Amino acid sequence: MSISRRKLLKTLGVATGAGLLSGFTPEDPVFDLRPLADEHPDYQKPVKPLTVITIGAGSRGNTYGNYALSYPDELDVVGVAEPIPLRNERYTQKHNIEASNRFVTWEHVFQRPKFADAVLITTPDNLHYGPCMAALRAGYDVLLEKPISPSEKECRDILKLAQKTGRIVAVCHVLRYAPYFEQLRQILQSGAIGELVSIQHFEPIEHIHMSHSYVRGNWHDRHATTPIILAKSCHDLDILRWLVGKPCHKIVAMGSLKWFRSENAPQGSTARCMDGCAVEGECPYSALKIYHRERGWTYVFDLPEDKNLQGDYILEQLRTTNYGRCVYRMDNNQEDHYIANMEFEGGVTAAFSMEAFTSYSGRRTRVMGSMGDIVGDMKSFTVTDFRTKKSTVYDSKEGDGHGGGDWRLVRNWIQAVTQRKPELLTSTIEASIESHIMGFMAEKSRKTGRVERVK
Repeated sequence: MSISRRKLLKTLGVATGAGLLSGFTPEDPVFDLRPLADEHPDYQKPVKPLTVITIGAGSRGNTYGNYALSYPDELDVVGVAEPIPLRNERYTQKHNIEASNRFVTWEHVFQRPKFADAVLITTPDNLHYGPCMAALRAGYDVLLEKPISPSEKECRDILKLAQKTGRIVAVCHVLRYAPYFEQLRQILQSGAIGELVSIQHFEPIEHIHMSHSYVRGNWHDRHATTPIILAKSCHDLDILRWLVGKPCHKIVAMGSLKWFRSENAPQGSTARCMDGCAVEGECPYSALKIYHRERGWTYVFDLPEDKNLQGDYILEQLRTTNYGRCVYRMDNNQEDHYIANMEFEGGVTAAFSMEAFTSYSGRRTRVMGSMGDIVGDMKSFTVTDFRTKKSTVYDSKEGDGHGGGDWRLVRNWIQAVTQRKPELLTSTIEASIESHIMGFMAEKSRKTGRVERVK
C-alpha cells in the first residue's frame, strides 16, 4: 500500500512521524509490508539492522535504500558511493550517513577496511562487475541490480567467486517477489491446470518508455551498456525459467531496430525538439511535451527542490543532454521489437515478445496446461479448469514497484543474510545466472539466425 508522507505523519502523530521519516522528501513513497511472519514462515526479526553501503545513489539505489527509512530495525544504510555531488549529498542527508563514509566512486569504498555487513550495487550495467568482485573479496554480502553483467564471462566469474568466498549474492530479479507472479507460480505447482505445456509471455514496453530509456536514455547504446534483451527483459527470461521450473535447452530469437532511425525522421524535424522543429506539436516523442509540459519521466533529472526553478532546469537539460534530442536522430542501436522462442527440459515451450510500440505497459502472460489455462495481465489472472469449465479470478493489488516486488526483494535478501541462510533467497546468483545465459544465447541466435543451445 502506497501512502503519502503527509498521511503517514497524520496517522503516527507529528512528533513520532517526523522522527521516523527523517530524510524523506514529499516525493518519497512509503510502503507497508505485511509483518515478517506473514511474509514467510521462516522470516525472523533481525537481532540488529543489517548495515549496508549503497554504491550508486540513482533511481534504483533510492528505491531499495528507502526500505531502511520505513524499516530501520531491519536495514541501516551507513555508506554511499556516488560521483554526482547532488545525489551523494541528498542520499547522505536522507540516511544520516557519516562524512567519513561518503565516497565518490566504488573503488574508494574498498580502500577502507570492511565497515558494513553488505553492499547494494546499483551502478550502471557495465559497472556491476568491478564493485561486486571487490565486495566479495572484501567479505561483503551483495544485493546486485540486474543484469549481473553485460558479459557472460563476468557473470560466471561473479558466480565462481561468490561460491568460493561463501558470500550471499542476490540479484534484483524483482518480479520473482511480486505477489502476482508468486501466486501464479503456486497455481502452476499445485497442478490446477494439469501438466504445463506452453507459455506465451508479452512485455509491452510502452512507446514513451522506449523512447525515454532505450532511445534517448542511459541504455540507448547496447555496446556501452547491455543489449535490450538483458537490460529490459532479463526479468522476463528469469520469470519464464522460474515458472517452468526446468532448464532451458534451446532458444531462437529475432528482432531489429525498425523505427527510431534517421530515415524515418519527419520532414521539418530538427536535431533537438527545441530547435524549431516543425512537427514538435504533433510528435508523440516530443521532449518538450514529455518532460516539460507534462513533467513525466523527470526522475532522471536532479531537479531543484524549489519547484519554481524546475521548469528552467528541465529546459536546460533538454538543451544540453540526450533527453532533448530528436528520437530519430539519436545514436541509438537497441532493438524496438524482439521475439524469442524457447524449449525447456521435458518439452515445455515458451514464446516471448518484447514490443516498444504499445499505448500501455504491464506484462501479459498466457499459460497452457493439459487440464486448464491461465490468462493474466500483472493485475489479475484467470484460471480456467477444462474439467469443470469453472473460471476463477485472482486479483493482485499489492503496492510498490514492479507489482509489489521491490521491497519484498530487499526483505528476502535481509533475511537470507541476517540468518546466514542463502536457501531463503528466491533470486540467488546460481538461479539468476541461468536466465542471463538464455539472454546471451538469444543474442547469439538473433545475429546468426540459428537455434542456439543453452548450456
